Amino acid sequence: MAKIKITQIKSRINAPAVQKRTLDALGLKKMHHSVVLEDTPSVMGMVKAVRHLVEVTNA
Repeated sequence: MAKIKITQIKSRINAPAVQKRTLDALGLKKMHHSVVLEDTPSVMGMVKAVRHLVEVTNA
């Protein structure tokens, strides 16, 4: 499977609790923090839910 790099680019302060939990599930804890994950349907679904808070690139 392909790997993707997910970086949080916006603050979670005004985000709803559901989106904060999604960021936690992705492993993102603070601004400009990046994680490298497999490109699976479940990960892409989480990224889609918080697409306005994160940036996705190929790893």
